[in-house]
Amino acid sequence: MDTLPWRDRLRTEDELLEQLDAQAEQARRRRAEALKEGAEELGSVYALAKHLGLSWTAVDHAIKKYTKQ
Repeated sequence: MDTLPWRDRLRTEDELLEQLDAQAEQARRRRAEALKEGAEELGSVYALAKHLGLSWTAVDHAIKKYTKQ
């Protein structure tokens, strides 16, 4: 079995990590939009956080950081 040289393997893995970072960023933005909609539906960030079992500051931070106000 032939193995790629380490430089090629490293380059391939770096490219994969860049793709994964971009996908994670997109997922954070979509999640924040869902959180924002949930807060609107339930009436407040606090109510949403309580419903999800999260701290309201974590929910508020995610919404503010990853959505357009």
